[in-house]
Amino acid sequence: MPLSVTRDRFRLAEVFTIARGSRTEAQVLTVRVTREGVQGQGECVPYARYDETLDSVEAQIAGLPEDINRHDLQDALPAGAARNAVDCALWDWQSKRTGAPVWQLAALPKPKPCVTAFTLSLDTPENMQAAARRHADRPLLKIKLGTPDDMARLEAVRRGAPEARIIVDANEGWTAEVYADLAPHLLRLGVQMVEQPLPAGADDMLAEIERPLPVCADESCHDRASLPGLAGKYDMVNIKLDKTGGLTEALALRDAAREAGYAVMVGCMVGSSLAMAPAVLVAQGAEIVDLDGPLLLAEDRDPPLDYGKAGVHPAPPDLWG
Repeated sequence: MPLSVTRDRFRLAEVFTIARGSRTEAQVLTVRVTREGVQGQGECVPYARYDETLDSVEAQIAGLPEDINRHDLQDALPAGAARNAVDCALWDWQSKRTGAPVWQLAALPKPKPCVTAFTLSLDTPENMQAAARRHADRPLLKIKLGTPDDMARLEAVRRGAPEARIIVDANEGWTAEVYADLAPHLLRLGVQMVEQPLPAGADDMLAEIERPLPVCADESCHDRASLPGLAGKYDMVNIKLDKTGGLTEALALRDAAREAGYAVMVGCMVGSSLAMAPAVLVAQGAEIVDLDGPLLLAEDRDPPLDYGKAGVHPAPPDLWG
């Protein structure tokens, strides 16, 4: 088949918990485009928060014409996981067919390794302190929070990693009152950024209260159409390919966000190295990179991305791009 979809599962190294729930595996869809004897591949992670399931995303992909190209794809599917996997597979196919890396095809600078955050799952203060201690040597820790009683968790993580750079992700879990109470303590504990403290669609208060540290839009920012609604409320946007609908829109969103004065974070869902590979191109020059999905897995693609001392390296051609 010129356009095929398979379901893949990757066991996690540990249970991963955020404010909305827990998981023990990453369930992904792998799209393969085969034309002229050349195959390209891409991965997406359907996300229930955006009313996506494996079935619904697979159905979206199955409804595409077999000869779909990247240009027509942008209108054929909305921003989301389905368009992401197909868009990235088409980029990879073009790279394999022409022999040129994707960064050249997209007229981008040659990519370099990026220092990435490492995520600490939401847990009891005691367990989060122990996790912080185990990973205290990492250059940047991202803490999953989003409950009314997160103060103890913040204190515990700082005790476990007293020298680490820390960012916080509330996953829409706080109210304006909870965030206003916590904000001074975030500063006191050296937190450098807070991600999506209030629910998308209920975040107008961010324009009315003090923002003593940078606030990043995640669930409130999907693609370029999201940017006007962020004005006055956010200082940074988190670009994820499963939200933008692929590398094509992600690169356009990055440029538009910078032009509008936003700092850039490049993040991910919990997926394999195939999902991270195109995001590494978007992450070049980003203020914060959070592409640690494979670091949370017990198993990965072959070949995987290289996560070395310099950070996550650009993908080997056998993987993507």
